[in-house]
Amino acid sequence: MNARCLYLDLDSTLLGRGASMLHDGEGNVTIDGVRAVQACLRAGVEVVLMSGRRRAQVHEDARLLGQRSFIFEAGACVVLDDEEHWLTGELLPAELTIAEQIERSGAPALLLERYRGRLEYHEPWHVQREVSHLFRGLVDAEEVDRVLVEHGHEDLRLVDNGVVNRRSQALAALPHVRGYHLVPAGASKAAAVAFHRRVRGYERAQTFAVGDSREDLACASEVDVFWLVANALERDPSMREALVAHENVRVTDAGHGPGVYEAVVSTLMAS
Repeated sequence: MNARCLYLDLDSTLLGRGASMLHDGEGNVTIDGVRAVQACLRAGVEVVLMSGRRRAQVHEDARLLGQRSFIFEAGACVVLDDEEHWLTGELLPAELTIAEQIERSGAPALLLERYRGRLEYHEPWHVQREVSHLFRGLVDAEEVDRVLVEHGHEDLRLVDNGVVNRRSQALAALPHVRGYHLVPAGASKAAAVAFHRRVRGYERAQTFAVGDSREDLACASEVDVFWLVANALERDPSMREALVAHENVRVTDAGHGPGVYEAVVSTLMAS
């Protein structure tokens, strides 16, 4: 493998407690995440951040790493050398943002009513989004997708973004809480990785990825090696069942930044 590009998730992957790049999941100070990025840059490996976060957040994080390409709102858009590439099908930003168009469709209200007590907006991070509606709760994403189709919203899907810590009192009875993105059906991190790789001219064998969620894991089909950080399985043991679908997935011994460093060094040494 001649590594050319790393696709890297942010929350619960590169970032530790408090969304800090300089702390691990337990809050201990570590610079391993920085060292991982440094190793890539020294080796001439492009680092493409891929996140469910808003554009402004991911843009600033990419700038701090000296990178001009990134993926935001769960694969809805790839910004490549400051140029936008929307992967949202017929839903495109115009007078209304895509998020506003989705709201007008009635789909968010449908889900909040259908899954009352099991789904709510992921406050305060659900505001000022261009594309996705961000929820938290505990639902079956595949079941939700069927509900969307039944009500004429086949152009949308619900992305399971893994376990989250914050919840309101309304969700107190749930055994755990997960984050979800309601996005256009064609939007995904895997599709965004495939698009970026194609435009850059990278072979699959020249790319690798690191993440912690099922949405991240789907990128395994588009890269040579996908690394799942250890904390992903600690927080969600059911992820082990999803691993068997991919032969190129490895699990790091460490979590968060140290896990990313482990993945980067292991991959670059094999190059």
